[in-house]
Amino acid sequence: MSDEQNKVEIHRGLKGVYFDRSEATFIDGRAGELRYRGYSIHDLAEHSSFEETAYLLLHGELPTAAQLAAFDTELKDARRLPEPVHDVIRAVRHAHPMEVLRTAVSALGAFDPEVGDNSPEATLRKGVRLTSQVPLIVTAHARIRAGQEPVPASRDLGHAANFLYMLKGEPPSADAAALMDTDMVLHAEHGSNASSFAARVVVGTEANLHAAITAAVAALSGPAHGGAAENVMRMAQEVGDPANAAEYVKRKRANREPVMGFGHRVYRAEDPRARHMRDGVERLSKEMGQPQWFEILQALVAAMKPYARHGVNVNVDFYAGVVYYLHGVPEDLFVPIFAIGRVPGWTVQALEQLSNNILIRPLTLYSGPEPREYVPIAQR
Repeated sequence: MSDEQNKVEIHRGLKGVYFDRSEATFIDGRAGELRYRGYSIHDLAEHSSFEETAYLLLHGELPTAAQLAAFDTELKDARRLPEPVHDVIRAVRHAHPMEVLRTAVSALGAFDPEVGDNSPEATLRKGVRLTSQVPLIVTAHARIRAGQEPVPASRDLGHAANFLYMLKGEPPSADAAALMDTDMVLHAEHGSNASSFAARVVVGTEANLHAAITAAVAALSGPAHGGAAENVMRMAQEVGDPANAAEYVKRKRANREPVMGFGHRVYRAEDPRARHMRDGVERLSKEMGQPQWFEILQALVAAMKPYARHGVNVNVDFYAGVVYYLHGVPEDLFVPIFAIGRVPGWTVQALEQLSNNILIRPLTLYSGPEPREYVPIAQR
């Protein structure tokens, strides 16, 4: 290796590397702060709706009442899937929901009249359509694999409530809908995470939005990115009782195994989104007569407290999985729900990439053999 190569600093995983600017999301990992377009995630989680938050991300400003009504109508008008996409879902119904979602999003591109138009206006319209269509894919697959017909979307329900209605076949309670709405607000955008970066890499080649979202779904399907919520619920079931939490954590740490739902690539303080899901779990678990789940989670938090000073704090997925479980959502739908909320974020990342596009092409430092002579096969 040359002296010049020895001087190259490698940032594995691009950790700490800024590759572009973004007006969408501010994250301060040390302070545990998250803002969308300048607005605190706490204010948005407590006062906003998913529709209003999606508008903010996609358009840059909070909507007026008239703008929000028009945006809501646009979303509701897009609540339909081409019948051939239903056929695709039926054909792959035995696959994992994330594989079905990836396949169906890709198939949707073949039926979108603007699929090849990468103008900002067309990309925005496609993003709005996909925001409405992704939950339709998830719920249609859930029904089809259970031997049921998909539930037609309702124009009378908001985005989160309509998702639960299509999933279960009956309108959710106001509290259930509100908690799912908050969950989607919290997951709507989160900077240059793995799935968002994948979307930017794809759209950076001047591929279309459907291709970018397909890649984002593929990236999210990996357990290192989207699988924590599933694993936390399994952990809570394994612990079984709050009294077992301390010994469980001690054993995991002794074996150098992760405790699910703790730690984050960005946050050194507590994930600012976590508190809003924590309140929801506490309320929902008591309402449903299953307070043990919240108690188990809090016992795990207490057992992990000594590690918080090292930056291993609770993240949003620690509580999200239990919320889904209490709603009766199958475990393998936890990550697709994450995807449902994230479509506006993926779209705005694609829009920003296209606004000042450059092919994303980082380098790898060669560390293989020195130059050597080719030996013909007869002499090997």
